[in-house]
Amino acid sequence: MKTPSLTRPLQRLLFLGVAALALAACASEPASRGAGQPPHHRDGGFQNNYVDFEPKGLFALARWQFSAWRDGLPRAPATPTPLLVPDLGLIQGNGKVRAQMQPMVTWVGHATVLAQFAGINVLTDPMFSDRASPLRFVGPMRKHKPGVLLPELPHIDLVLVSHNHYDHLDDASVRALAAQPGGSPLFVVPLGLKAWLADRGITRAVELDWWQSHRLGSVEVVLTPVQHWSGRGLTDRMRTLWGGYALFSPQLHLFFAGDTGYSKDFADIRDRFADRQSPADGGGFDIALLPIGAYEPRWFMKTQHVNPDEAVRIHRDLGAKASLGIHWGTFSLTDESLDEPPRLLADARKAQGVADAAFFTLALGETRRLPVRRPIMPRTAAR
Repeated sequence: MKTPSLTRPLQRLLFLGVAALALAACASEPASRGAGQPPHHRDGGFQNNYVDFEPKGLFALARWQFSAWRDGLPRAPATPTPLLVPDLGLIQGNGKVRAQMQPMVTWVGHATVLAQFAGINVLTDPMFSDRASPLRFVGPMRKHKPGVLLPELPHIDLVLVSHNHYDHLDDASVRALAAQPGGSPLFVVPLGLKAWLADRGITRAVELDWWQSHRLGSVEVVLTPVQHWSGRGLTDRMRTLWGGYALFSPQLHLFFAGDTGYSKDFADIRDRFADRQSPADGGGFDIALLPIGAYEPRWFMKTQHVNPDEAVRIHRDLGAKASLGIHWGTFSLTDESLDEPPRLLADARKAQGVADAAFFTLALGETRRLPVRRPIMPRTAAR
């Protein structure tokens, strides 16, 4: 057996310090719910619908990191994350005539996707920095450059932030987007994050609770429950909300899961929006952006990050027509190799009877055109 490099323990110790901040690993009792509060509201914070999330604690975190170092994990990928030169003419030209915008999605990297439809450019969990960390010299480092660079983006109208972890809410990225030529996009965030943006001079923001909505043009944005947690340090764990997003327009219905463990929330989402589905159009969301990476070891990650098999179950629970696998191939956050998620996704599709084209991955910088949905036709009385 190959002896682990002596430099790895030092790297792991540094990573452990950052992870202790990023994972907010201090153990504490779960907050209680006050009278009259929604079930996910707790005194001074929030919780999930079906599992009360409790961080594993520093001992468990140290156990994970030591085991990963001992076993040489994550192993180097056998194949690089695919990267394409983005079709900037297509991406930038698609927004020139907003009324003629072709629905499409472009994978920028990690959980960052550019979605273009209904006359607006939407960016999910913008992350363009080199490290997902509160520190510049340590923490998970980007393995590949963004598929589309910040200056190459079209004017962004709407930014969706799922939660406040460093790989999903990046300080430098949101500041750059707020300063884009032509004015700041609208930032839609879960409860508690509007103040965080305001501290950085970003005031064009709306914060939502689960099932609340906001409209931008013809697009309705709804924050939905998912199973995750929040925290950027040792004192703010569960203090701000997290969630996924359901976006509805006459042209496209899109779902963005952010980060999540597997739960009944996704069946609830399908039931909640059943009246928006058209059997003649296949029903469900036209495209779902679902995480497929950062899942090992399962004893540590299961309640907060789905693996590819669970991602396919979410695809089916939602009744999505198509899903794009995201949250892989960019940052080495957990024990699986960077190139493993698409392979396990293929196995999960086959095992669950889902067509390859129904749940796909893209290369960094790759764009996928999407069909325009057909409108729900009013029911006519039977003759």
